[in-house]
Amino acid sequence: MRFSSSCLLIVLPLLGTTAGAEDAALGKIIAAESALERQTDPKDGPGWPDVSKAAEDQRIAALKALHERLAALPPSPAGTEDELTRRLLEWRLGVRIEAARFDEARIPFDNGDGFFNTGNYAAETTVIHSDADALAWIARLRALPAYFDQQTENLRRGIAGGFVQPRPTAAAVLGILRLAAEQPAADSPLLAPLKHLPATIPPERQAALRAEGRAAVEESVKPAQRKLVSFFEHDYLPHARAQLGASSLPDGRAWYAFEVRRSTTTEMTPDEVFALGEREVARIHGEMENAMRSSGFADTLPQFIAALRTDKRFYAPDLETYIEKASEIGKRIDGLLPAWFGRLPRLTWTIRVKPPELEASSSGYDLGDPEKGAPGTVVVGAHSYESPLFGLPAWILHEGVPGHHLQIALGQERTDLPAFRRKDEPTAYVEGWALYAEQLGEEMGVYRDAYERFGRLSFEMWRACRLEMDVGIHWKGWSREQAESCLRDNTALPETAVVRETQRYIAWPAQALAYKIGELQFVAERRRAEAALGARFDIRAFHDAVLDDGPMPLSILHQQISRWIEAQSRP
Repeated sequence: MRFSSSCLLIVLPLLGTTAGAEDAALGKIIAAESALERQTDPKDGPGWPDVSKAAEDQRIAALKALHERLAALPPSPAGTEDELTRRLLEWRLGVRIEAARFDEARIPFDNGDGFFNTGNYAAETTVIHSDADALAWIARLRALPAYFDQQTENLRRGIAGGFVQPRPTAAAVLGILRLAAEQPAADSPLLAPLKHLPATIPPERQAALRAEGRAAVEESVKPAQRKLVSFFEHDYLPHARAQLGASSLPDGRAWYAFEVRRSTTTEMTPDEVFALGEREVARIHGEMENAMRSSGFADTLPQFIAALRTDKRFYAPDLETYIEKASEIGKRIDGLLPAWFGRLPRLTWTIRVKPPELEASSSGYDLGDPEKGAPGTVVVGAHSYESPLFGLPAWILHEGVPGHHLQIALGQERTDLPAFRRKDEPTAYVEGWALYAEQLGEEMGVYRDAYERFGRLSFEMWRACRLEMDVGIHWKGWSREQAESCLRDNTALPETAVVRETQRYIAWPAQALAYKIGELQFVAERRRAEAALGARFDIRAFHDAVLDDGPMPLSILHQQISRWIEAQSRP
């Protein structure tokens, strides 16, 4: 079954009692799907997700049953929240069911992140309000080894079936695991929730709880981390695949084609994505030439890029300076937002440095939690200051506002919507919006000179190169060197970023395709609305319209904007 986001047939219910029964039936399906989703959410305690093959098979069987129940319901009235929810749920269930045939749980990690960081991410959003909360977190720490064991069994199934990551990816993860295992228990990020205990807990009890937490890490977590190191060193790495591309896996070409459709939320084929990448690279190349000329540089684009990479005035001397500049840009953008958006989130955002054990994971945005009092966070790495400052405005526009934080926090505040409609997925919508935000920065006046505008174009070229690189690696058999050349020759990214990004695409097939394809969809929807509405077009209302209903597949976004244009066109 290929997943589809096509509209359901729409008919109006004949009787109010029938409509009420249908609403109740839909609500039960949504509740059942949410319960299944919570089974795999590491933030939803008290324990850790059951990721065993048996548990996953049970979840897939339940999802198939829900899909059948949803299809059997009479259609919801056109233009209602229920109708949109049904279309989104139909797409969501279809994707999960189709993905099940590939047993993706056998590869639960990419180049810099994975199951081994699940506890760290849970710790970041865990806020302790009572003695019972503290004890519950300590109990979770002691239960972490069993979760690691289940993931190890999934990895063993991958080894047995040849469904494994390439050797460079496995080796990189082995390094991360060693770092975590060697870290002193007292320094573990898993203890972060116990650092700030409420004043209602007496000081001596606070000390006892912290000691108990350290003991849990020392006695339970550390041995489990060392066990993972041994497994990766002696079992996984020797069986990791030699080829880089997903096409080399069993049923790999079918899996990659599916991943392309899932990531982009379209029916595009790998070859169509590659062709789009070629067109975008050529277009952006011309715009980069124009930006270079406006800076006064008279030589070639490669020479300009080489000059930018070595000119010290474009680099911060240290991380503190880099963060200060990022904070200034973010605050300046905050002041511009009301002119471009009718609705803004209440949740604030901040910038912080990620802990050492997460250094190999991508810098970016970490979700906040309004209920727990956790802000949205733009995360930088210890070496982020090695990236050029002229790219910083585009990066803050993307990761902070009006990119990820604004869109995700607004979605979190729509508590009237089902939980699945408030999540940070699908990627094509979430990342497409963030790239659109980079472009919007031009109109907002965020970029102050030709170099910062070139920085934005360099970022856009980076995302266009992904379309060629990802398909090249996983569909066309490209080498690492072939893939790296697109970024090295066409962007101002530092060499470390070129290498890191290429490793990411190797380890996470098709995920990076979502960004540029999503961005192009947002641009196309705005142009369509501007052309249709003319003088009636209101940029604030348009932005509210594309964000108000939460993330969705691009085809459904197109349908929603069509309805919005129709509504705005009425006298």
